[in-house]
Amino acid sequence: MASAQALLLNPHTITRLLKGLLVTMEVSLISVALSILFGLVFGWIMTKKSPVIKILSKIYLEFMRLMPQLVLLFIVYFGMARALGVHISGFNAAIIVFTLWGTAEMGDLVRGAISSIPKHQYEAAQSIGLPRLQVMGYVVLPQALRRLIPQAMNLVTRMIKTTSLIALIGVVEVIKTGQQIVEAVRLEFASAALWIYLVILILYFIVCYPLSKWAGHLEKKWKEA
Repeated sequence: MASAQALLLNPHTITRLLKGLLVTMEVSLISVALSILFGLVFGWIMTKKSPVIKILSKIYLEFMRLMPQLVLLFIVYFGMARALGVHISGFNAAIIVFTLWGTAEMGDLVRGAISSIPKHQYEAAQSIGLPRLQVMGYVVLPQALRRLIPQAMNLVTRMIKTTSLIALIGVVEVIKTGQQIVEAVRLEFASAALWIYLVILILYFIVCYPLSKWAGHLEKKWKEA
């Protein structure tokens, strides 16, 4: 236990892990921001009645859901470099993949939230003379957002946790940092892996748990309203 304390209380160890966590959060936040932006547009497009739009959006959504994120990371990071001769850093490859995945998931949430608004809400708004844009802005979207936000927060926590995969394409985030620390001290601290990965687990919990609780609180609050 003494050796574990010496390892975990070492300022250098803690600093490196926090820097790795910062990279994890940077990838997550950029991907989430882009996913929300593109997902709102994609979700709105998915509500259109055009058969062509429905088929294309369904193909994209199902492809992104069925394809493992790790395979997509390898395709973008390794495959595009060889096939197209384009060098993409691991960080940028992660942003591309998680934005594509997040856009699909967020778009489906937006579509579901908009579609869940009862038809009579549209009819009532139109009956008092509101044009289509005002019906969406004043009636539909405020109600849709209340349904969307808790689910979107759950998606954000999933994206944060899934970013752990980017260690496999060389991005030095918190998991990769933990691996490097374990490798450096494994001869001196036999149980280093247990304690380092336990700290990483706690760091993920500290980041994700408040988001999960907030989503649950909002969902419960708005259901009771």
